[in-house]
Amino acid sequence: MFAEERQQLIAGLVAESGRASVTDLAERFSITTETVRRDLAALESVGSLRRVHGGAVAADRFSTTEESILVRTVQKQPEKLRIAEAALGFVPEGPSGSILMDAGSTTEALADLLALRMSDPSSAPAVANGNELVVITNAIPIAGKLAGEPGIALQILGGRVRGLTQAAVGQSTVEGAQRIRPDIAFIGTNGIHAAFGLSTPDPEEAAAKAAFVQSARRIVVLADSSKLDAETLVQFASLKDLDTLITNSEPSPELAAALAEAGVEVVIA
Repeated sequence: MFAEERQQLIAGLVAESGRASVTDLAERFSITTETVRRDLAALESVGSLRRVHGGAVAADRFSTTEESILVRTVQKQPEKLRIAEAALGFVPEGPSGSILMDAGSTTEALADLLALRMSDPSSAPAVANGNELVVITNAIPIAGKLAGEPGIALQILGGRVRGLTQAAVGQSTVEGAQRIRPDIAFIGTNGIHAAFGLSTPDPEEAAAKAAFVQSARRIVVLADSSKLDAETLVQFASLKDLDTLITNSEPSPELAAALAEAGVEVVIA
């Protein structure tokens, strides 16, 4: 195989999966790691990808890259729905207990499923007895989906609303999170990495997420495969802070090993 042909294949693999490691590429193409690094350098020079420690990522994966919630909502919809369906199994049955729902397209999918469950006639007796599931969120779209649903006592954490994510952030959001202790927090992330942990591009959103992680008794992270092995600008939690990761694809060997060492339950939806 000519070098140019191999480099085109490498660029395609990175674009499709979002990232690739030097060792995986060396094994796949039966070449040395030094040759892989030369190929990656050549591809980076023409803007086909971006080199990172241990491999390469897609050219659009910069540490501050962040798409709007409207764009993310229509991306990977089947995968996010499967993740949300798995996450619904962690929500206490019937109207009882308390959960915190972070902003994000996958947590929005969970909110849709939760609204359907709570409106089910089988929930009526518990609702009639005055039992309610307390749902706390800083996400305006999630609040809109759950407001007025039977059996849900909705609480909104206030703050400055970021237009990009439609999430409340800032000091008042952090302070509000510090005053609560929900049973479970469902957290979204822009990246989950073996060494860097969980991260997001915006410092204020990272501060809110960090407060959520510290506030809840149990942390369940919802992350589709595009977030695996990714690093963005600001870390907000380590892997040891997590209880469960729900995703749609098996993590890479490196990430899987780090999750196991941290004692994180991995659910593949």
